[in-house]
Formats: sequence, C-alpha cells, structure tokens
Amino acid sequence: MSNRDLSGDAFNFLVNDSHFCSGELTAEDTELYAENTGVKNLCGLCVFFLCALCGKNKLTMKKTTLLLFLLLIGYAAFAQQTITKPDGQNLTTTQVDRIVKKLMDTAQVTGMGVGIVNDGKIAYVNSYGYKNKPKNELNDTNTCFYAASLAKALFAYIVMQLVDEHKFDLDKPLYQYLPKPLPEYDAYKDLAGDDRWKLITGRMCLSHTTGFPNWREFNPHDNKKLEIFFTPGSRYAYSGEGIQLLQLAVETATGQNLEQLAQARVFKPLGMTRTSYVWQPAFETDYAVGHDFSEDTLHKYRRTKPQAAGSMETTVADYTRFMTAVVAGKGLSPKAWHEMLSPQIAIQSKRQFPSLDTATTKDNDAIHLSYGLGWGLFDTPYGKAFFKEGHDDGWVHYVIGFPDKKIAYVFLCNASSGESIFKELLEKLSGVTMPWYWEGYTPYRENVKLPVSVLQQIAGEYTGKLKAVMTVVNGQLKVQSADVNLPPTNLYAQNDHHFFLKIMDTDIEFVRDASGKIVKAVLDDEGEHYELIKTK
Repeated sequence: MSNRDLSGDAFNFLVNDSHFCSGELTAEDTELYAENTGVKNLCGLCVFFLCALCGKNKLTMKKTTLLLFLLLIGYAAFAQQTITKPDGQNLTTTQVDRIVKKLMDTAQVTGMGVGIVNDGKIAYVNSYGYKNKPKNELNDTNTCFYAASLAKALFAYIVMQLVDEHKFDLDKPLYQYLPKPLPEYDAYKDLAGDDRWKLITGRMCLSHTTGFPNWREFNPHDNKKLEIFFTPGSRYAYSGEGIQLLQLAVETATGQNLEQLAQARVFKPLGMTRTSYVWQPAFETDYAVGHDFSEDTLHKYRRTKPQAAGSMETTVADYTRFMTAVVAGKGLSPKAWHEMLSPQIAIQSKRQFPSLDTATTKDNDAIHLSYGLGWGLFDTPYGKAFFKEGHDDGWVHYVIGFPDKKIAYVFLCNASSGESIFKELLEKLSGVTMPWYWEGYTPYRENVKLPVSVLQQIAGEYTGKLKAVMTVVNGQLKVQSADVNLPPTNLYAQNDHHFFLKIMDTDIEFVRDASGKIVKAVLDDEGEHYELIKTK
C-alpha cells in the first residue's frame, strides 16, 4: 500500500472521529492539506501527520514514533475538552460520553445523537447505538433522522425572517393572504359555518392558540373533522393543524414552497447539507429507522411533500448547527429574535397532551411556563430557556437553549424509549430540570434480567376481564391480548414476580401458591385493578 493509499484510510479515521480533529488553523501545513483534500477544520498535528503519510513531509522512523506519541497525547488531552454548563460548572467530553451511554444502557435506548453548543458554537456532537439494530448498523453524526416536530421550530425561524423583511405580518388574519375563503379549500371545508377561522393569525399558529386539535384525526368528537374548539387566541392547545395552515399562507404570500424557503434561508446558509423537508436520494446512503419499545424496527417513511409540521429529515450535526444560530440570534434582527423567544401565551394545562384536555394546574407557574413563537419557554436559575420536542412512533427528540448563556443541547433519538431518559440526561448535562411531567416524559424504571427458567414458569394463558397470553421469546417475556388489540409486547422485570410495560402505565404482579406455582396475575392497568387466573 502506498503512502497516498494509506492517507485515505487515515483521513477517514481522523476526520470521522468527532473528538479528534477540531480547531481552526492557518499554518502552512493546514493550507497544504486543505489544498489537497478540501478539508480545513483539522488540528495542526493531524495535518502534519496526514501530510507525512501523503509524502509531503519526510520523516525518519524516530520522528514518526515521536509524532505518533504526540498524537496519542493530543488525543487524550482533547478527549478531556470541557463543556460548560449553564451554572458555570464544567464536564469533560469523556464524562458526557459516559453519562449518555450509561443512561442508554439502563433504559434500553436503541440509538441517539447528542449535540452541545457552548458560547454560540458547536462544542460536542456524537452518535450512539444503532441506526438499524437487527442489521447491526451503527449511528454516526451524519445519519439522517426523521425530525418529527422539530420541523415546526425551524419553520418558525423562517417565518420570523419573513417578518423581519416585512414580507409577512404575524397579526394579519391568514385568510387575507389567500385568494379564496378558507372553507373553499378541500383541506378546510369542515370549517364552513364557523366564521372564527377569520380570526386566526400567524401569531396564533406559532403559539398554538388556534383552537384546532393537534390533528383532525384526534378530534375528541371522534369524527376526524377539523373543528375550532375555542376562540382563537384565548388559550394554549398544541396543534400541527395550525402550523400547516400557516404554511399555506406563507407559501401563498411568498410564491415559494417550504423546501425552497428552507434551502435558501436556513439549510444552505448554515451548512445543513443533510437536512430537507422532503426525502433526498443522498439520504439513502446513511439513514436511521425508528425502533419501538421492544427494539423492533418500524417502517421508514420517505416523505415527498414538504410539511412544516413534520416532514423534515436531519442529522444531529445539522440540527446542532441550527441551534447555534437560534441561541445566538443569528439570521434574525434583535427585535425578531426577542419576539420569537418572548411569551405569547401562559400555559396552565396539566399535561401537554391530549392537547384539548381542559385540566389545569398551577404547578408550572413558578417557572412561568409559556409558549413563544414556535418554541416553548420557561424560567431557570440561569435565565430563560426555550425548547422544542419531537415525537412519533420510534422517534423522540428534545432540544433546549439558554440564550443568556449561549448554551444549547440537542437530543435526537430513534427509539421510543428515549423520552424516558430525557429528564435525567438534561439534569446531568445542564443542571436544569425541564417541565417533564407536563411534557409526558415519564422517567425510566430500572429492570433486571431473569433466567429463562424463571420466565418459563410465568408463560401460559390467563383469563379474567380479558384473555392474555404470556410467552418467552429470545429470553424476553412477552404479553399479548387479542381482546385489547395488544400484539406481543415486552414485559420488564423488577424482580422475579413484578413486571411492567413500557408502552403504557401497567404493572403485573404474578402470584404463587404454596407449592411455588404461578396461579394468577394481579394487574394495575392504568389505575384499574383486576386479576387474571392462569388456566394453562
């Protein structure tokens, strides 16, 4: 193998190691290597080493050995690079890595990416676990993830740019941007007869106060129609439908579709080369699939129609780039940036979902939980925080920024179980507690691995209020019930007789008779208690 052949392998190793090659240098060697490769962000030591491999620098064996020794020292030092938390305390990158891995292992989170912004610049980006576990394929920082509702926050950023340029007015009723009355559009014909649609503005859409359900499919009247459930602007209720309506108005006002707007205003300026509101052929080389609670893979959708509410694909590296812009106010005037991150509506709902639930609480008054324009807001001991979640089957994400500190965190996860670690992960990395109960981020419960022989004693058929079947598959206890349309689903052990489900709030206590034989199961099923007798 020639030096030039070897340089390709070395280059791939060093450049793809997110801990190793960092820093901006203008030394002659850096320029030389950049000239030959087009890569500019390499540490001087890496450049020197790579140029030597390419034959640009002639080294004796003694000098090569010394250089390799220095490289190892440099790598170890860089691995201890510090990350500053909002409270001013520091973590090393090694500590960050350990925290993420331990939580993922404990809660059985299949895969994720983590990005951290310090001082308005990317300080850490890393990937963990699998992009496709059955195929044993690992995530990397360029792996495309379905972004789910993180797409909404990026759309809000675009809208605020248009507001800055006086191309869009947040307080102008949206119907005034359209060439015909809203109910004359097929998607909005259900609104005929309710003139409150004339009240809806862009500000209401971005602050989730339109009165729409999240999606018409979740209409509490169970009719799958789009309806307005309260006077627009009067209270908070998260709604993807509102974001979609705003997209229609924005595209009409600008004469450009969402993908065109995003590419020109965000993706290209910020170097987000693997992000798009529609599936791109280039994504086929490196993309993740979602995993359910049993770590089984879910179907990968390739979306071809740009939707502001959730058609975007991105990577942890790209979305961290976006967060650097948002946390620093890049791309917006100070006025627009401040308005985007200022409270538009106070939130008193007990939980974020179901979005139209009328139960209220004062539990979040102390942190002033509210919604801005595209972002949730709350107060912390270290200043204001803005955040956005993303959720779909197999996909859960959380991003949060602290503008006063120019610090931000990005958690992208291609596993349904990821939400169970978000509370603890953010606390350990930032020292801040999110409004996790309101967001529905129930912390994980630790479980133990039991011998198959113990699980086999539980396996069998159970009858009572419903019929259930317990089976053991690949060393894992599963429950299924045709009566409640429950497919084979993993049960997790706290001990040899107490198990729980992750997909719902259900605990099962298996009871033995005097001889030690399992005779029944006692269920605490989302607050309802009943027994199932083991019949077989």
